[in-house]
Amino acid sequence: MDIGALLGLEQLTWGMLVLVVIAAFGAGWIDAVVGGGGLLQLPALLLIPGILPVQALATNKLASLAGTTTSAVTYYRRAKPDLRTAVPMALIALAGSFGGAAVAIVLPASAFKPIIVVALLAVAIFTAFRPEMGAATRLRFQGHRHHIAAGATGLLIGFYDGLIGPGTGTFLVITLVALMGYDFLQSSAKAKIVNFATNLGALLLFIPHGAVLWLFGAILAAANVGGSYLGSRMAIARGSTFIRVVFLAVVVLLIGKLGVDVWNENIAPALAS
Repeated sequence: MDIGALLGLEQLTWGMLVLVVIAAFGAGWIDAVVGGGGLLQLPALLLIPGILPVQALATNKLASLAGTTTSAVTYYRRAKPDLRTAVPMALIALAGSFGGAAVAIVLPASAFKPIIVVALLAVAIFTAFRPEMGAATRLRFQGHRHHIAAGATGLLIGFYDGLIGPGTGTFLVITLVALMGYDFLQSSAKAKIVNFATNLGALLLFIPHGAVLWLFGAILAAANVGGSYLGSRMAIARGSTFIRVVFLAVVVLLIGKLGVDVWNENIAPALAS
């Protein structure tokens, strides 16, 4: 059977398919624990010869949507996140992701990446030297102030997801921990609900353009679901300490990825000119 022709990618081989499916499973696991699975899944898709960048982005969002749905449901059943905070935050994040996508059309994401790298370095140092942070929930705001802080978080990180994308779930987790005072487990649970909304918003933009490879995406979605289910169960069973360790590892990878982007897009061209 010619798997490439069947899935709409003429140069896709069985070997490539297996590797991308493994990457999708791993991405689902990472996303379920702390977010940032796109760091693994999207580059794997872009390695397929002949795939258009917009097809890779759209198909990545389809698989990620399936994974975040699975982990959101699993977290809800076992960690019982407060939906009075998570649902409005998710709806505002959905609007933010549309706004970020609109800005990305007129202003390149490369303009923002140096700022994001500096912010991530600060996050990594702060988290590493504050081991007590995120160990237990100690809410910093009450009443309307709590919901305003949640809405602002959803808007800003939804905007980031529409504009740049990688590490959205990671930013959600650290903001819920550091700004709002949730522990890592409750932050991850809420982050999955919000990340579901941002993935859905992006996918709704891609579908009318015919960018989604549906059959290929369904295979990756199944792998993402498996990884998400395993990751969310492990995170719930092992708690905030486990999530914190994985979080730091993903932040370091995200710094490396965006740092390379900043070098290639900003610094290297300036040195060459």
